[in-house]
Amino acid sequence: MVGLFLTCVNDMVYPDTGRAVVTLLERLGVRVDFPMEQSCCGQPFFNTGYRRATEPLVRRYAAAFRGYDHIVTPSASCATMVREQYPRIAARAAAEGRDDGLAAAVTEAVPRTYELTEYLVDVLGVTDVGAYYPHTVTYHPTCHGLRALGLGDRPRRLLERVKGLELRELAGAEECCGFGGTFAVKNAAVSVAMGTDKARAVVATGARALCAADNSCLAHIGGILTRRGAGVRPVHIAEILASTEPGASSPRPGPPSPEPGPEGTDR
Repeated sequence: MVGLFLTCVNDMVYPDTGRAVVTLLERLGVRVDFPMEQSCCGQPFFNTGYRRATEPLVRRYAAAFRGYDHIVTPSASCATMVREQYPRIAARAAAEGRDDGLAAAVTEAVPRTYELTEYLVDVLGVTDVGAYYPHTVTYHPTCHGLRALGLGDRPRRLLERVKGLELRELAGAEECCGFGGTFAVKNAAVSVAMGTDKARAVVATGARALCAADNSCLAHIGGILTRRGAGVRPVHIAEILASTEPGASSPRPGPPSPEPGPEGTDR
């Protein structure tokens, strides 16, 4: 059985992504559960320098997902927090004499944690998930997925097998969009400048939808696209992969975005 780690952003702002993950995995024959004890992974605390304040959230994660065969999350960012930072947090706590079982809990939970596309390709061994999404799409590989998790071409391989989908190349795809969580708050001007560059590249593809594996990055780029009246719909990869042809039992593809408006207009 899989434990779904939805993450704070998806739970509070993008619940359709969580529903899409459940729809997709159940269609592939996977039993999915949502442990209600789960909470934030602690990334905002840790990135801001509050390492000790993150420790209770690390313990909570390990306890909430104890006993599941795999832990799957539709967030490369949060998967990175668990896989890269939890061991470091536990090691520092042990060095400071405050381990109290934290290292053992982390050692047990971390290897079972997968980002969604990793789980589909590496664990289930599938790239064709039976999806149907008849729209033009461009894909932005988010920093944590690209550089930390090393997702490589897994998301692209999944998108390329979606029926009806036309995948368009994004210039400078591997460049950061500028969000970076608390970075966007501390360095707003730089963040917006980077996001604007990414939005221009997205518009240049002529795609009607922008896809990524992190809703936080999609929110950042999507906000800029909306203010520019670009008419491009940000959509998490889980929602594309969960979409099916009309008449199927799974959700149908969402409506395409409106036609692009003139640059610089608001809607």
